[in-house]
This record gives sequence, C-alpha cells and structure tokens, in this order.
Amino acid sequence: MSTVNSEFSPLRIGPIELASPVVLAPMAGITNMAFRRLCREYGGGLYVSEMITSRALVERTRVSMKLIEHHPSENIRSIQLYGVDPKTVREAVRMLVAEGRADHIDLNFGCPVPKVTRKGGGAALPWKCEHFRQIVSGAVKAADDIPLTIKMRKGIDPDHLTYLEAGRIAEDAGVAAVALHGRTASEFYSGKADWSAIAKLKERVTSVPVLGNGDIWSGEDGPRMMRETGCDGVVVGRGCLGRPWLFGDLEAAFRGEEHRIQPTLGGVATALRRHTVLLAEFLDDEAHACRDIRKHIAWYFKGYPIGGDTRRRLALVESLAEMDEILGELDHDAPYPGADAEGPRGRAGTPKRPALPDGWLDSRDLDEQGQRDVAAAETENSGG
Repeated sequence: MSTVNSEFSPLRIGPIELASPVVLAPMAGITNMAFRRLCREYGGGLYVSEMITSRALVERTRVSMKLIEHHPSENIRSIQLYGVDPKTVREAVRMLVAEGRADHIDLNFGCPVPKVTRKGGGAALPWKCEHFRQIVSGAVKAADDIPLTIKMRKGIDPDHLTYLEAGRIAEDAGVAAVALHGRTASEFYSGKADWSAIAKLKERVTSVPVLGNGDIWSGEDGPRMMRETGCDGVVVGRGCLGRPWLFGDLEAAFRGEEHRIQPTLGGVATALRRHTVLLAEFLDDEAHACRDIRKHIAWYFKGYPIGGDTRRRLALVESLAEMDEILGELDHDAPYPGADAEGPRGRAGTPKRPALPDGWLDSRDLDEQGQRDVAAAETENSGG
C-alpha cells in the first residue's frame, strides 16, 4: 500500500483508512462504475457513486439499482444518497445496510442544480435546521456500523450561509466526516472556491474529519489545500474530468514525490479507449458506451492539437472499431501541452439566484405544510 508523506496523516472515515486522503466527488452521469474503476487504476482514494435518489432506491427502480452496482475490484463500496424526507432517507440507508450493499454512505446537501434546490433539497436543505438534523440523525442511526458522511456547500447565497451550523449539527448527530465545497449554491461552480470557509469549518468541527472540496486541479493543489485550511482530506470533482490520472498525481504529491503524470496524446487516447471499454462492460452495450463517452471527449483532449474535425468525429463515434480508426490517425507522440491541458474544466455557470420553494427563506423552520411538500417532492423523483 502506498504511504502518505509524514506531513500528512492517512484519512480515517470510521473504520475506513485511506493512505491517499482523496475522495472522488459524486458527479451525475460521470462517476459510474466504469469511471470509478478507471480512476482507481491511476491512484488511491475513496471513489463515490453518482448521487442516487432515496425514493427511487426504496422503490428499487431499474436505474437506481444499476447505479448502486459495484465491481468486485471495488473494495470500498461508497454510495451517495439524495433525499428531502427523513423517513425515506432513513429507509434507503436501512436498505443498503440490511442488504450489505455499501461500506460507506454519503448524504448530499451540496447540489446546486435548480431541479434539486427548488424542492428544498441539496444545498437548500440545511437552511431548515431541525429538518436537516432529523434527516442526518435518522440516517446515522439507520447506518449502524457503516460510516455515514455528509457533503454540503457554504449555504444558499452570501446572506444565507449554513455550513458552520450544519457542520456542528452533523457532528453531534454522529457522522463520520463532513465535506465542504467552498461555494454557495448561488455561485454554482463560478469564481474561486473559498478555502477559508473550509478552515473555519475545521475550527468548528473538531471530533471528525473535515474534507475540503473546490478547485483541486492538480496534484499540488491537494497538499496545498490541506496546509492552508488544516482539513483532513480533499474531495476532487471537475478537476478529474478527462484526467483520471489526477488521482495518481495527488497520490504522488501526498507522498512528497515531484513526479507527475503528463501523458502524450497517445497516452490520452489509451485512457479514453479504456474508459469506453469499461463503460461497455458496465452498460453491457457497446453502442450505449460510445454515446456516453462523447461528453468526455472535449475534457480528455483539452489543450492537445487534434483539430476540430477529429474532435467532431470522436464526438459522434458509434463503435469501438470506429474509435480505434480515428485514434489511430492521431500523432501519439505529441507531447503533453502543459498549462493548456490543465485548470478548470466543465461548465462553471454564472452566479444566479437559486431556485427555492416558495417562502423557503422566510423561516429556518419547516412548518407542517412544508413537511408535506417535501414529502410529496420526494415521490416525484423517479430516476436514479
């Protein structure tokens, strides 16, 4: 097993110990079994599933049951749940535990997407303190010996910050760790993540690990965040899009090594093809895998000189044979382009007013009608 530089301690989340204090952030449509396997081939860490709706899981929808599948090589099965109703979240956690489907469960209180926040979920939910407490405490009890963690944002907007209070509530409820994305819901992914908020949370939450999330773009960023904030580990999201080797870079950085993975164009082509093969295995459908990989093309080849026509052809690929033909035309010896291949990727969005239920900000309490509304909203989530 790789070891962390003596400057950094292994990350412990309940009984789980991670030599590399790195967690893959759940990303919808991205962190399925195939992508998790690919990232693990490059470096160590905790690899979390896509966000799965609690109601859909309790109802055992086809999509949700597919998303909680893990490959035999995944020795730590980590699943993230989303929900707005305490009873439903508790039932989903109880199901995972009773059926032995997870070794770690995370609850999502950080999603800024309008279809989630307008139902009072994701980053909107911690504003309702007691409601948040009920969800977390019920889930912790249902998890029994399985470590349960939460991931959240700073709050809804600069005038409605929730992270310090939510962190203490979660700590008191018995969670195994707390992760904070240093942005509000209103910021989406724009601007620069506020690492000082992570430091403040670390000062407030003292009995369990605090993990920092936001703007981990390179191997060096992981140790730098931990030094600047005092946090116990880092959570990587958009930084690994099209760069699964980032986990290898982070692992090396935490060991104090200077070596970084800087793939030639051929190395990128190999990673892309491997990703597609793993998708075909996961989906049991090569054509579906080729359609799914299309959204990754721009991320993989960011900064590399492959030309617009080649990018368009890859973005329309329909089979592995067709992909092999196109990849074979590339200059596999083309060197790593440096800074042009690094930095932010994915859509950052722009600051905007979050979509919220009517009157959500009028009170920190959830009245009886509000409780009925969130329970009804839970039943509307039929997907994974």
